[in-house]
Amino acid sequence: MKRMVEWKCINEIIVSLKTGLNPRQNFRLNTPESIFPYITGKDIFNNKINVTSVTDKVDSKAVDLIDKRACLEANLLLFASTGTGTVGRMAIVDCYENDWAISETLYAIKTTGVISPQFLMYSLYSDIAKKQFEPKISKGSVPHLKIADLLKVKIPVPSLSEQNRIVGILDTFTSSIENLKEQIAERRKQYEYQRDQLLDLEGKEGVEMKKLGEVGEFIRGNGIQKNDFVEEGYGCIHYGQIHARYGFSAKETISKIEESLYKKCKKAKTGDVILATTSEDAEGVAKPFVWLGEYEVAVSGDAFIYHHNQIGKFMGYQFLTRKFMQFKVKYATGAKVVRISGENMAKFEIALPSLSEQSRIVSILDTFEQSIANLEAQLELRQKQYEYYRNQLLTFE
Repeated sequence: MKRMVEWKCINEIIVSLKTGLNPRQNFRLNTPESIFPYITGKDIFNNKINVTSVTDKVDSKAVDLIDKRACLEANLLLFASTGTGTVGRMAIVDCYENDWAISETLYAIKTTGVISPQFLMYSLYSDIAKKQFEPKISKGSVPHLKIADLLKVKIPVPSLSEQNRIVGILDTFTSSIENLKEQIAERRKQYEYQRDQLLDLEGKEGVEMKKLGEVGEFIRGNGIQKNDFVEEGYGCIHYGQIHARYGFSAKETISKIEESLYKKCKKAKTGDVILATTSEDAEGVAKPFVWLGEYEVAVSGDAFIYHHNQIGKFMGYQFLTRKFMQFKVKYATGAKVVRISGENMAKFEIALPSLSEQSRIVSILDTFEQSIANLEAQLELRQKQYEYYRNQLLTFE
């Protein structure tokens, strides 16, 4: 049965759309008097305003100035208009007590009585709306959606009772998704704590302190570009895939290259750790990936193969510890592109137990990893269900 609905442009169903102010033109950020959070798109996550984690702050005069401009109050919909990966993020203002402010990159939308802000938010997340405004986002170095282009977006507007019914269903999904994300975050904390505890073996019986250069060798990869990938060929690993597509370990490669190139490349053997040695920041540099496949794989430049005769995952875990994080921050170089050398990584000292103890530790950490993977699989399924039902409920065909 077709549901009764009117289609309206955003500018027909809102009272106002206002923004915050640009600090370069109106005030200064992070002065000694700045104690109030200054919210931008990056501070909106999971449909919430993460006020407590905001780094930029303003003083009371700036808050008052922005408040007069943006007319902040409860039940406004905040829409991020600017930023790579942030355009289109949204959150509802639960309450407002003049204790934070928004930047000019956020649109503060006040709706009329014909539509609830929650329904508008879900509508703007739908495929129907995104197909209208996403092509309008500028493709420059800083993506941006103009106010005029957002106001032209047309969405279905059913009765308020129907809106509330749909919002209730979708809220159930988003609450479930949020709960799973919290479980994953908590499990990761437990895993990271256990990992550092289990690998803190200095001074224990049967454990030797060794530098990585004494246990194995760092071999620089070479000669693979993304345009070298082919449908059929020999397994290869590109450093960018370690950052973006692989987890901690794998037995099969995502990509392949032709035999002639494969023969020229440096190769990783089973159990070797492959490290992406360039990144945008020190935290991401030297991200480890353990190759567990039964065949040798070619490895690209901007990556090191750490070859050794220990348990592969045990050695991989060494590059994830808090101790190694502190070490690589010290030795990483560069600004826009951060690097770390094999020579410096070879200096890192680890506690090396017997192979049987290494296997025991890996088994414990694998259990944590599998637990996290199971939760992530549930999250992926729930997100797909949410997106499916959101689009079905908001199609009105």
